[in-house]
Amino acid sequence: MASISLRNVVKRYRTGKSELQVIHGVNAEISDREFIVIVGPSGCGKSTLLRMVAGLEDISGGEIAIGSRVVNQLEPAERDIAMVFQNYALYPHMSVFDNMAYGLKIKKVPVDEIRQRVDKAAAILELGHLLARKPRELSGGQRQRVAMGRAIVRQPQVFLFDEPLSNLDAKLRAQTRLEIQKLHQELGITSLFVTHDQVEAMTLAQRMIVMNGGHMEQFGTPEEVYARPATTFVASFIGSPPMNLLRQAPGGQEGRLLGIRPEHIDLADDGWSLRVENVELLGAERLVHTRLGDEELILRLHEDQGAPVIGSTIRARPRADRLHWFDAATGHRC
Repeated sequence: MASISLRNVVKRYRTGKSELQVIHGVNAEISDREFIVIVGPSGCGKSTLLRMVAGLEDISGGEIAIGSRVVNQLEPAERDIAMVFQNYALYPHMSVFDNMAYGLKIKKVPVDEIRQRVDKAAAILELGHLLARKPRELSGGQRQRVAMGRAIVRQPQVFLFDEPLSNLDAKLRAQTRLEIQKLHQELGITSLFVTHDQVEAMTLAQRMIVMNGGHMEQFGTPEEVYARPATTFVASFIGSPPMNLLRQAPGGQEGRLLGIRPEHIDLADDGWSLRVENVELLGAERLVHTRLGDEELILRLHEDQGAPVIGSTIRARPRADRLHWFDAATGHRC
């Protein structure tokens, strides 16, 4: 097992005489056995950062350490990491057992130890009855478990997951998230998990790195990031639906944005006057899309509160202890 240190990590690409910087000085100290999720929209640099830890991308500046070793100049095979990719990357002509055992055979691990490691990983992932099958005979979820099993048998210091659930349907994604959680609880191996899905990030992470345009916007627990977003980007990216950000809220402060989550707005006779534009019925909840002057405001109501009529006017008030203020110029929390 090992900690991971990212110290002012920078990535630049050179094209001719010009230079493009895509990672801007990321700093993070990740403890041994932590499960860290790197989350952000497409193109924010999260996979590039993961690939730098893996050694698949060169580091343009700063240091990456795994345990006590700075790994900037080490080849991927020397870093004692195992990576799980989005596309499974299984050998189609090999059985599940041989796919999981292949890396160990290359390293000339004794046959008895290979069998022991594969059997243990297969038991953890409930793959024991599938070891003789070929990848084409497996579902997408089973293939992803084989890919995770191949990583487990390596017994690495660090697991790296690069959007491993992206090719699965919604039900399988939820099921595989639970399997990854159980896997981490059992093995306790330090893990970095990249995703663009903020629900995945919130449910899996012990702590999360929120990336935007190559910058680390915030690093904290899911609770911290949700309850006290550091920037308007984090506020609008984490949460479904996102936090309301109002420029002209009644009683607002000049030069500041008011942030309020949809679930922290209550119906009240003496509240703001809101025009109902749409209502989404989500089982036990209703998302009510309203207009406050020229700005959109979303409320989350329980089914017991009923569904307002589209085109009607309702009154609602934000909870005073759940207001968030941001600098309108910089986007940073005040």
